[in-house]
Amino acid sequence: MSPRSRTPRPPLTLLLLVLTAVTGLTEAVSLLALGPVFTAMQTGNVLFLAFGVAHAGPVPALAPAVSLSAFALGAACGARLEAFAEERGRRWFVTGLSAEAVLVLAAAAAGWGVAPRFGAPDARQLLVAATLSMAMGIRNVTSLRVNLAGVPTTLVTRSLTSFLGGSVFGQDRAFGYGTAAWVRRASSVGAMFAGGLAGALLVRTGWSVGWLLLPAAVLVLAVALVYLTQPLMHPGGEASV
Repeated sequence: MSPRSRTPRPPLTLLLLVLTAVTGLTEAVSLLALGPVFTAMQTGNVLFLAFGVAHAGPVPALAPAVSLSAFALGAACGARLEAFAEERGRRWFVTGLSAEAVLVLAAAAAGWGVAPRFGAPDARQLLVAATLSMAMGIRNVTSLRVNLAGVPTTLVTRSLTSFLGGSVFGQDRAFGYGTAAWVRRASSVGAMFAGGLAGALLVRTGWSVGWLLLPAAVLVLAVALVYLTQPLMHPGGEASV
């Protein structure tokens, strides 16, 4: 593999930043419109579940338990699906994103006419959250397969830490101080913020949950279509040329 093939192409970085913004949007919808539950960032659900089991605070245990279970199912299915696609020489990146988009569309259909509401979710809200969590389980598999440093697409804690460690404040060369890596990491944090802000503003419009999720599905499909013009990619973000 040549050095050029191991260098992430700029379009891939941009596409992953779009997916990061989509995560922010969907998490805004799940947290603000479906009750206090995460769909992509499962650390929050693990803690919510622990708080609910302990009966500490107003967080019920049902929603995070459902989300965690659906996420696990999505991750397992996503791993099998993308490995299957790769073994047959197909674009596993596009396959994973297509499956994710279909599930987000299914979540939008399940939430059609459902008014956004924060609080203990009802049955339809749980169904929407579970479907979104399955989609995000697949997304996490896709992100780990790409493995582009600084842009994990579903969380920004490590991106923020690496950005600060490699900045003029941290000056740690282990985090790429003196290189342009900080741009990608800062962009990842900014994309998550932008997606969360957009999602929160959409929730404030009072649209039904179905309408709130349509932009996320469209963006994921758009990323999949754009990548069809790029070379095939091996796990680890390496493109075959």
